[in-house]
Amino acid sequence: MAPQLPPLWRPLAATPIFQRLCFPTTTMPRSSAATLWGSPDETEAAFYEALQLGDIELLMSCWAEDDDILCIHPGGPRLLGAGAIRTAFEAMFAHGTVRARPLQVHRVVALTSAVHSVVEQVEVMLPDGLHQAVVLATNVYHKAPEGWRMVAHHASPGGAPDAQVVEAQRHVLH
Repeated sequence: MAPQLPPLWRPLAATPIFQRLCFPTTTMPRSSAATLWGSPDETEAAFYEALQLGDIELLMSCWAEDDDILCIHPGGPRLLGAGAIRTAFEAMFAHGTVRARPLQVHRVVALTSAVHSVVEQVEVMLPDGLHQAVVLATNVYHKAPEGWRMVAHHASPGGAPDAQVVEAQRHVLH
């Protein structure tokens, strides 16, 4: 059974762009850009810049050269591989740029991998006008010879209460 979308997202789910975004039918080659990013933060900044600019080449250059890369948009299916990811973002960009910006980022970084838990603010155009939506995203990066690259972007619809952080109380053993 599909998850129930929050009320703000339901009208969006019925739009043709959402259907094309979530159910792409063609594949396209990935970018051959060779940008070298020295940190996961630089890759993430380029990813959000590409969304703001509607720049598919910059966006695809953020992704790893790996067939197993994964992207999930709010309420959408798993997009596996560069072709499916590129097609979905091209469909989005055909209707304009994506006005998404990170509001909060929690980072877990190791030598060759990083996980960013991001609270995004996204402007969504609905039949009754422009709305601000909160999206909760997890971006995963691996360090490759060509620099840090995204291997997964999983975004879910959220709300203002979802943007709050709940942490367990830490206990000191000594």
